[in-house]
Formats: sequence, C-alpha cells, structure tokens
Amino acid sequence: MAPGSMRGTSHSWLPAAVPAAVPTFPCCHLPLAFLAPARWQSQRCRSARGGLALASGGGTPHTSPVSPRALLLPQDDPDGEEIEREKSNSLKLEFTDDANFKTKVNYSYAAVQIPTDIYKGSTVILNELNWTQALEDVFIENRKEDPSLLWQVFGSATGVTRYYPATPWRAPNKIDLYDVRRRPWYIQGASSPKDMVIIVDVSGSVSGLTLKLMKTSVYEMLDTLSDDDYVNVASFNEKAKPVSCFKHLVQANIRNKKVFKEDVQGMVAKGTTDYKAGFEYAFDQLQNSNITRANCNKMIMMFTDGGEDRVQDVFEKYNWPNKTVRVFTFSVGQHNYDVTPLQWMACANKGYYFEIPSIGAIRINTQEYLDVLGRPMVLAGNRAKQVQWTNVYQDALGLGLVVTGTLPVFNLTEDSSDRKNQLILGVMGIDVALNDIKKLTPRYNLGANGYVFAIDLNGYVLLHPNLQPQIINFREPVTLDFLDAELEDENKEEIRRSMIDGNDGQRFIKTLIKSLDEQYIDEVFRTYTWRGGKTDLTFSILANHKRCHPNPREYCKDLDLSDNNTEFLENFIALMEKVTPDSKQCDNFLLHNLILDTGITQQLVERVWKDQDLNTYSLLAVFAATDGGITRVFPNKAADDWEEEPEPFNASFYRRSLDNKGYIFKPPYRDGECQRGAVRWPRLALRVPSCLGGPCWPLSPFFPPGGPWQVGDAVLLPQDLICVLIDDGGFLVLSNQEDHWYQVGKFFSEVDANLMSALYNNSFYARKESYDFQSVCAPEAQSNTGAAPRGVFVPTVADLLNLAWWTSAAAWSLFQQFLYGLTYSSCMEARETSCIMKQTQYYFSTVNATYNAIIDCGNCSRWVCPHGWGAA
Repeated sequence: MAPGSMRGTSHSWLPAAVPAAVPTFPCCHLPLAFLAPARWQSQRCRSARGGLALASGGGTPHTSPVSPRALLLPQDDPDGEEIEREKSNSLKLEFTDDANFKTKVNYSYAAVQIPTDIYKGSTVILNELNWTQALEDVFIENRKEDPSLLWQVFGSATGVTRYYPATPWRAPNKIDLYDVRRRPWYIQGASSPKDMVIIVDVSGSVSGLTLKLMKTSVYEMLDTLSDDDYVNVASFNEKAKPVSCFKHLVQANIRNKKVFKEDVQGMVAKGTTDYKAGFEYAFDQLQNSNITRANCNKMIMMFTDGGEDRVQDVFEKYNWPNKTVRVFTFSVGQHNYDVTPLQWMACANKGYYFEIPSIGAIRINTQEYLDVLGRPMVLAGNRAKQVQWTNVYQDALGLGLVVTGTLPVFNLTEDSSDRKNQLILGVMGIDVALNDIKKLTPRYNLGANGYVFAIDLNGYVLLHPNLQPQIINFREPVTLDFLDAELEDENKEEIRRSMIDGNDGQRFIKTLIKSLDEQYIDEVFRTYTWRGGKTDLTFSILANHKRCHPNPREYCKDLDLSDNNTEFLENFIALMEKVTPDSKQCDNFLLHNLILDTGITQQLVERVWKDQDLNTYSLLAVFAATDGGITRVFPNKAADDWEEEPEPFNASFYRRSLDNKGYIFKPPYRDGECQRGAVRWPRLALRVPSCLGGPCWPLSPFFPPGGPWQVGDAVLLPQDLICVLIDDGGFLVLSNQEDHWYQVGKFFSEVDANLMSALYNNSFYARKESYDFQSVCAPEAQSNTGAAPRGVFVPTVADLLNLAWWTSAAAWSLFQQFLYGLTYSSCMEARETSCIMKQTQYYFSTVNATYNAIIDCGNCSRWVCPHGWGAA
C-alpha cells in the first residue's frame, strides 16, 4: 500500500482481473459458481434479457431496464440527446401486486440501487453492474426451487445493491441516503466482531469547522458498528478521558451508541496535542481483560487535524512485533499540516489512512475500514463463510420487520504472483419476514397465556409477543433484550444464559407478569421449555400452567379474514359450504374447537340465560368467552354494543382470569370524557372447553341517588361514610360517593391520594416498577404552543427520575394519559420520538387482609377499615 495514494477522496477497489476500461454490457451470463468479476465483453447487449432496473438514489428511480449507453454518462449531455437515447433504448416494465412482498414486483428482472453520493457512470460501478448481472439467473432459479423466498439481495462493497424481484425503489421525497453498506444486515455479514476505541483530538487547533467534522465523523463511525462489537470513545489533548460515563469498552448496542452520540457533541477544543496520551489510553482499554469483549478484531480509530509525533515508542510497547491492534488514522479538515506521520502510524500497524476534508467525505471514509477487516475473512476461506442471522430490522422495500440470513462473498482470484486476493466483494442476503415466522408457531395450541419466543446470541428477542416497537429507526436494528421484554427476575436471567449457551432445558417458576393493558401485575406459575442448536437463534416455549363473536382466526387457508365481524361470518359460511371441517385446507384443531364452543355456548343461552330475568339482578348483559374463539353475549341488543376485543386471547380480562382463582373486576376505561360505563365482572364459569363468563352491571343500582346506601341485607351507610370498591390494580370500581361515579376506572390515587397512600404504606398493596423500552414520547411543547391548562401538573425531568413522584396522583394521571391516549389520532400525531417509560403497577400483597387504621389527612384524621375479598 502506498500511503500517499490514500489521500483525498474515498477509495473503491477495482479487482486486478478487470481492466480499467469503460465497458459495455455482455449478452451472456457468467457461470453461476464464479465469484470474481470477469473480463469485459465487447459486444453490446441487444436484448432486454439481463437488463436491469436502475434506481438512482438522488432522483426519480428508473424502473425499466436501461441500455449500457444510457448508464454511462447521461449527465454529460446538456442538450438532452442522451436522455432521449435512454428512453428509446429502454423497455417499460409491468409490475403486479404481490401480497407476499406487499408491493408491486416483476419476477422477470432484478433491480439495482446506487447510493446518491456515488457516480453511477464510474468505471468501478459499471464493472460491478456488469459482473453482478449473472446473479439475476441465480435469483430466478432460486425462486423456482422455493417460491416462498422473499427478497434476494446482493450488497456490493462498492455500494451497489442488486435485489430480486424488481420493484420501484422506495425513495423518499427528500434526498435518499440509503447505502447498503450502512444497513444492519450488511455490517453484520461483512466483518467479524471487533473491539474499537475511538480517540478524538480536541486540542485548540481543531476548533470551529474541523471539530464539527470530527463530531459528525464519530457519529457516522458508530453507525458502522453492530451488537457484536464493543466500543469506547475518548477525547485527548494533553490528557485523554472518555467522552461519556463509560470507563471501559461497552457493547455497541443502540442505547450505548446513543449515549456516545449525545456526549460527543459536548467535546470542546482546548490545550495542545499529545498523541501519546491518546494512544496509551486506547491500548489500555483494549488490553483490559476483566470485561466482556468481542476478542476478535482490535482497532484504534484516531481523528485529528495533524501532528508531527509518530509515537513509535508507544507502538513498540503495546503493539509490536505482533501488531494485534490495527490503527486507522483520519486527517480531518482542510489544513497544511504534514500528514506523513499519520500515514506512517496507520501503515506501521496494519491499518489505513483516510482524509476527510469536508462533510461530503465523511460517510464514505468512515466505512471503508470494513474492507480492510474483511481481508482475514477472505484468507480464511470456507471457515469464514457461515450464514449469520441478523437482528430484527425494518425492511427498506416495505416488508415490515424482517431478519436476514447473510453470507459474505469473496474474490477468489489470484494475481500474477499466485497471491490470493484479499477483497470481500459484498454480502448476500435473503429476507425472512417476522410475520411469516409467527405463522409457523403454535399460537392457539399453547393456551391464551402460552407463547413461543426466540432470542439470538446477544439475548435479543427475535420472536416475542412483547416485541412491539412503536417507532422504528430505519438505520438501526430493532433490539429488545429478553429481560426487558418480561419482568426480570433471577430465574429468567438463568434461562437467558442457558439459551445463549445453546443448552436445552425446562423450568417451572413463579414469576410476575404484566397484563396486556399494562395496568395490572399478577403472580403466576409458568413453565419455560427451551432448546438450543447450532444456529444463532434459540427457541423457547412458555406454557400457561392452566389451560356470538367468532374471532377472525385463520381457520382455513382460503378464508378471507376481516376485522368486520359480519363480513367475516359471511366469508366463513361461504367457505364452509365448499369444504368440510376435516379438509386439508383447514386447521382441524381450531375448527373443531370453534364448532364445539359454538354449540356449548348456544346451550348456555337456551338452558340458562333465557330462563333468568337480568333485571332482577340489575344486570345489563352476561357473556361467555372461550379458547375456541367464541364470545357470546346475551341479550342480543347488548351484543350490538359489545366493544371488547373479539379475540379472547387478546383480551386482558380473559388472560388474567386464567391466572387468578377469584373474581376479576374490570372497570371501564377512562378516555377523559364523562361516560356511563358498565362494570364487567368476568369469572371462571365453564371448564369444558375453557370458558370465561360474567355479568355486566350498571353503576346506579348499587348506589342509587339520594342515599342512604345499603350494603348486604341490613347495613345502611350514611352519606358521610365513604365506601369504595378498588380492584387489585388500585383502580376504582364502585363508590357510594356520587362525585366518584365519573371517576370509576381511574387509578385511586387520582381520586383519593391520601387514602391510596395509606393502603400502600400499610402493605395492603405492593408495587412493581419496570421500564418500557418501546414507548413513544410526544415532542416537547414549544414556547409558542400555549401553556398547559390550569391545575394540570406538567412533570419536569427531575420529577420523572424521582421514585417518590411515581406514587403520586400526578404520576398516575400522566401514566393513564399515555396508556389510554394511544388510540386517538391527536396522540398519534404527537408521536415523534422513541423513549423509555418508567411504569409502576400495584397488586395485592396479602389476600383476604383486614385491618383498622387511623390516617392523618392534614387538619383531620380518618378511620380506615380495608378488607380484601380474596379476589383479583
């Protein structure tokens, strides 16, 4: 490597086997097993077969095959003649809607995307387009062998993306910044795990624009790291110090990188430059064996404006002669310093030297080091060619959340001296949609509270019912640790470790779980069964220890699902007239349970409910919900107004009832408006098949206006005696105070904070604090948006971090606004940022507890006599 040749712009490598001449496209395809670029053919391709759809990132994507001439230099034709030739030599492709891809595709062609900041007419890019053309036949053949395949993608080290089938590129209205080399799947497939220390020169000479370029460069460098990597960032002048609170290498996950990116912005230039301080700090970080590290590639990335010191003594002490640490140096900004010492440091330590004179060179030059790290993989040959499965991430072409199996592609050619090529050509990837994996899991066979989940070797969940990101950063994978997806305890830590180690196991544990609506905590028994393997993923099954509105489940393959109950019934009946329940097109287990539960709940109506006068018991309605997917409501007029979740497995009251032996009180949700809600009281009513049933009561028959109120058969309550019914989550269910009626469903601390505090302090309630790492926070209100209404407390950051504040009425008010406001468009419009929300749920600490106490209420005292009913 000639150090002086590395200065200036980004560097793209042209394989030695390819002459540096402007090519035209060949008419034939390359052999399928050939991995290296072939020599250019001189014939011009006259047929559309083997053409490509070029999507240029900066402008309107071309979605039809284009001729070689149109690809070469269309920008150099000011008179528009080249554009006309492009139109005349192009074929218009027809795209058809495909439900599997959720977009329009063309199965006869592959398409190409080129990043905005890469000139599509350069020799290197034309070379890449030429030899990757052969992949089109491979993609088509793969689909013939397996029609279920989704996107097949090759990401080139030069930035070219060839994907199949062809579809118009989803370019946003603004500048398209997509670069395949920045995508999570490419980064994980193109290099081995690495330990990286980034050191930034913050001496006085780098102030102003140079320092801003450094900050942006570090920001972009962090984006090239994945969860398999470990990193730390430090600044140095006369001394070196970490830019954040991390004192050692930490995993380069989303949270840690976000901390680094924020703290880097606080760097200030002052003092003089001492390279020795920066490098000694970096080597000490890499030699620390007392922490978890990648223990694979080790590297130091130094950003500076230049200097004279080569710190050879530091390299002799820490890195020579084995040179286990690569050193990459970056000369930032426009200056007249001698860069020879920086070039020497890089080349003397198996690294590379780059120049970043302006902001336009940052993206390219902060990712080129990956080509250097790919060299050992190329030399390792088949030992390095292993399929890796990525984290969950957002597909660029509209598939939603996917995982990708990746495989590196190497240049296996040899030069004239029989030396092996050390270039990685790119990464192959095949997408698997997360929804397709979910369809293969036994959703309904495990019961309402059972589910299948899978984690990768970092402990992040691939499948889990709680993996529901609200806001997805397109540039980052979606990561949620198993211990963050559930309420953490020691048993689950051991399960996680065993799964990561690839072991098989089963454990029956007692644990806490959140309800679906995140309002309640239940103490339950669960059986975890897991199985490891030789892949990057480990699957586990969690089994519940217990085991009209037909829910729109996929009972048969040809059944058209619909959220509209009437429409779904019509589709279901129409299909049943064509097939039998035993048909191979249908899920016999689901269908037989549906038929059985339909008959049983019908008998419940005919033999029991019809013979009862609901008015006698002041009931609005009765209902039953079953594992088979039936929810039957009586009388019919009540069914018309039924607003509960049609799928029992997705209903919070249904799943909680399975975990509790007593009654479950379900007060109506509060949406901020006055409403006359009914109190639903589901309970276990029928056990074959599993069925839950209960009545719905209006509020007024219990406490009619005018008082006094009666409890039981004889006791009369005066109006000045408060009688309330609070459920196990601390939410108000009933009250004899008329001013409480429209507060039914609220957390009781909002109704009577003093009394709720007494119940907690006397251990009637316990609480569990946890964090929701997938929450959404509204943007901070600007000063010109108006003040909050009077009497509404707006918490500060200090309040949010104060544990005591979360037990107050204001905290629960804010918490409920978050929970209940998600369904309304006004809240949807306010969502802008992903954040971590601290949650606190309450639950009974002692069942059937009764005690008497006097509590202080300021200028008075109150006598309290709470009594637990042994119910939820």
